[in-house]
Amino acid sequence: MIGEMNKELLDAVLETMPVEFSVVDADDKVVAWNKHETRIFKRPMAVIGRTVQQCHPPKSLYKVEKILSEMKAGTMEKARFWIDLGKGPDGDKQKIMIEYYALRDAEGNYKGCLEASQNISEIQALRGERRLLEE
Repeated sequence: MIGEMNKELLDAVLETMPVEFSVVDADDKVVAWNKHETRIFKRPMAVIGRTVQQCHPPKSLYKVEKILSEMKAGTMEKARFWIDLGKGPDGDKQKIMIEYYALRDAEGNYKGCLEASQNISEIQALRGERRLLEE
C-alpha cells in the first residue's frame, strides 16, 4: 500500500467498503472480518481462531480446501464464483459474488487468503451511464 493510515482511519475504510471480507492466515485460521452486523454470511465471534474448514458447509468444504491448497502451492491466485441467495432485506433475490484471493508477502510467500463477498444484484441492473452527481 502506498501511504499510511492510522488504525481508526483504516477501520473506517474497511467497514465502509461495499464488500464484506474474511481473512484467513497461512494456517487456515480465521483471524478477522468486517461488517459484523450486516454480513450476508453471518458468523459468531467464536469463529475467530477456528480453522476456515469449520466455517463452511460440508457440501462446499472440499472446494474451499482445493482453493486453499492450490493457493499455498502457488498454482492459483484468485477464485471467483457467484450464487443466488433467497430474498434479501428488501425482498429481492440476491446475486452474491464470492472471491478468494491469495495473500502473499513481497517475496511471494503465502500468508493467507482473503475471502470477499458482495451482493452484486444492483450492479447487474445498471444500464447506460450515470455521471458524477447526476440524478
